[in-house]
Amino acid sequence: MSLPTLTLCRICHDADPALFGQVSEALQGAGVRARLQQVDCMSGCKRPQTLAVRQSGKTAYLFGEISAGDLPDLLTFLRLYRDSADGNFADARALGRLRFKAIARIPAEAG
Repeated sequence: MSLPTLTLCRICHDADPALFGQVSEALQGAGVRARLQQVDCMSGCKRPQTLAVRQSGKTAYLFGEISAGDLPDLLTFLRLYRDSADGNFADARALGRLRFKAIARIPAEAG
């Protein structure tokens, strides 16, 4: 099974350069397996710092205004995402504040 990929933007004027390392440490500390990468821009500059989560065959998500304070909710999201067959959730309340930071939910390709 493929792993989810987390993509974090890095050049927004309000981007926190330490966030990439903090996300990496949180993933490792929680034993959550995922690929983590950075890109210069995902055109979410009105809601920096932007984070995309995607995995083959699952709905993809784009979040904005991500900070180190969102890491506990992000780990919860990743566990639920991992356990979901299609990347969708019946009840998003478990995601805490992260559910209010969603910019987009992109359906998986039809098989």
